[in-house]
Amino acid sequence: MEPISTGTLFGILAVLILLSGFFSGSETALMTLNRYRLRHQARDGHHGARLADRLLQRPDRLLGLILLCNNFVNIVASALATVIALRLGGEAAIAVATGLLTLVILIFAEVAPKTLAALHPERLAYPAAYLYTPLIRVLYPIIWLVNLAANTLLRPFGIHPDSSRDDALSPEELRTVVQESGRMIPKRHQRMLVSILDLEEATVEDIMIPRNDINGEDLNDSWPEIMDQLVNSQHTRLPVFEDNIDNIIGIVHIRRVLNKLSQGEFDREKLRSLVKPPYFIPESTSLHRQLLNFQRNNRRIALVVDEYGDIQGLVTLEDILEEIVGEFTTDPLAIRVQGIVEEDDGSFLVNGGLNLRTLNRMLGIELPTDGPKTLNGLIVEQMESIPEPGTGMKLGGYPVEVVQSSSSAVRTVRIKPQYVDHGVPTRRRHTG
Repeated sequence: MEPISTGTLFGILAVLILLSGFFSGSETALMTLNRYRLRHQARDGHHGARLADRLLQRPDRLLGLILLCNNFVNIVASALATVIALRLGGEAAIAVATGLLTLVILIFAEVAPKTLAALHPERLAYPAAYLYTPLIRVLYPIIWLVNLAANTLLRPFGIHPDSSRDDALSPEELRTVVQESGRMIPKRHQRMLVSILDLEEATVEDIMIPRNDINGEDLNDSWPEIMDQLVNSQHTRLPVFEDNIDNIIGIVHIRRVLNKLSQGEFDREKLRSLVKPPYFIPESTSLHRQLLNFQRNNRRIALVVDEYGDIQGLVTLEDILEEIVGEFTTDPLAIRVQGIVEEDDGSFLVNGGLNLRTLNRMLGIELPTDGPKTLNGLIVEQMESIPEPGTGMKLGGYPVEVVQSSSSAVRTVRIKPQYVDHGVPTRRRHTG
């Protein structure tokens, strides 16, 4: 039998190097696939994605197959390079051939294909899955023996190939995925998705309207006062009570009141008959849980109570939705109703009792919300006293000036967000 020509050996060696590059690159491609994109494409009927997903369910078998093929190809390539070296230069050429083959395999069968696979894994992984699926069946006995030996070595370290992988992402990881999505998700949608994740961390206490700011209908007022407030109310639902909010009767829908008014006589008893029983919730309820509770109970407004059952504030479905999508309106009148008035110089006069999360959302600023819930509480915590009018300080880097205060609270504050300084917060006091 005539020996194989040297040219043919070079051709076979080139094919082996290409196969080595394919096995190395496909290994990297399959292991770096985005598992969520892979499953989405598999559900959409992509055949290559389905095969790759099935292979990755047992990565030990897949790696066993790839490494078996890759090592076999590299060993044969090394043997051929030795034969070629002996033919061309004798034993002295073996060392040179070994060095050249190492360099060629490193560049053309390792670095280049793995770099390509890491940058574009789907281009190589899906075609490779068509080859590996039948190949893993043909070579299964050998792969099983190799994996048995490898898994036996790993078992003392508590590693079991049959244990399911936990691909679930934590809220913080999901937040990172959303924020790093770049142009794939519009900025507004990114903010909404991050806000949804934040619903688990915030409670109804963080966004509630404090009890002192609750607008309601006192049935002990004179009837003309009651009618005037009902007709001119800026809210669609109002708490109804006697004397104070602690004696709450329930919630009345203004539309039902107007319907009754259009039908003729209307008095206190008819008003009382329209009142829906109050809905109480603990102040520690997360916004995510309360959003579901509103849906389950078919409610849109709830009274927040503390551990003693005392009413602390009021929260509505719209308040929670605004935490996700932002304010429903940018109308200056609506902003004024919230307790914020824009000045000609770009500063804002703000009600001291305004909730910090609402304030941040409406002005686009970032006052700290991990402590006190209201602007008054934040100022009092920093100053450790009730500051006098004219007192200036920095809250979260924003210049703040107390405009009005009483013996018990800060009533009105001027904030100048255009002069923000994210350095260390400082405080100063005006004199004169």
